[in-house]
Amino acid sequence: MMVAEIAAGIAFGSMALLADGLHMASHASALTISALAYYYTRRHARDERFNFGTGKINSLAGFASAVLLVGFAFVMAGESFGRILKPVAIGFNQAIFVAVLGLAVNGVCLLILKGNDNEHDHGEEGHHHGHAHGGDHNLWSAYLHVLADAATSVLAILALLAGKYYGLVWMDPLMGVFGAALVARWSWGLIRSSGHSLLDMRAPEPLRRAIREAIERPGDGRVSDLHVWSVGPGIYAAEIGVVASEPLEADAYRALLPRDLGLVHVTIEAQRCESRAIARPA
Repeated sequence: MMVAEIAAGIAFGSMALLADGLHMASHASALTISALAYYYTRRHARDERFNFGTGKINSLAGFASAVLLVGFAFVMAGESFGRILKPVAIGFNQAIFVAVLGLAVNGVCLLILKGNDNEHDHGEEGHHHGHAHGGDHNLWSAYLHVLADAATSVLAILALLAGKYYGLVWMDPLMGVFGAALVARWSWGLIRSSGHSLLDMRAPEPLRRAIREAIERPGDGRVSDLHVWSVGPGIYAAEIGVVASEPLEADAYRALLPRDLGLVHVTIEAQRCESRAIARPA
C-alpha cells in the first residue's frame, strides 16, 4: 500500500496522497524496528548481562520509532508548503480511489494490533496494561503509527474530495501540513512516555504511595528512602529504606507489599532508630 500511494501521489500530483504514502514509508520502517525489538527481547530474556531483564528494549524501540516519525513529519510539512506556493495538476478520481484503499488497509491493521494488545494485556498476569501511559511502549508505538496512517488517509480523502467538487485545490497540500502536525504531536507524547522509562524517572505517585502505605501501616516503621523506576512494560524495580524502633526482617517488609503493583526487583534496607517517635521524612 505504501508503494501504491507514493507512486500514485507522484503520478497524479496529489500531495495529500504522497504525504500519506511517505507516512506509511516511515511506519514500515518503524514497525520493522518494533518487530526486531520483540525478537531481541525474547531471544535475550534470560541473558544475565541485562541486570533488570530486557523490558526496556520495548521503550527504546518506541522512542526510536517516534523520533523517526517526527523527522518524516518535517519532510511532509516542507513538501506541502512547497505545493501550496506552486500548485500542480491533480488526477482526483485515481487519487481518491487509492486513498480509500489505503484507509481500508489501515483499518484492518488497526483491528489486528488492537487484538494483539488485548491478548498481551491479559496474558501477563495483570502486570501489563497495554496503553500509552505505563504500558508496552513498543506495541503502543506500532498501534500509534497505524492510527496516524489512518488519520492522514482520512485527511487525504477529504482534501481530494474538496478539490474535485469545490475547486479547493489548495486543500490537498494543506492537509499534508495538518497531517504532519498531527503526527508530530502524537509522536511527542510517545517520546515523553518512553523517554521517562529510558531515563529511569521515578514511577507514578500512586504506586509510590501504595508502597509507603503498605510498609508503614503495620507498626512504627517509616519509609526513609524510596526509589521506584520502570524496568519494562508495567513492571518496576524498587529500593526501599525503612527506619523503625523495632525493625522487621527485610523479608517481612517485602511480604507486606501488594502483589499487584508489578514490583519484580525489590531491595529493602531496615535500620533501627532508638527513638519511639520516628518522624515521617519530609
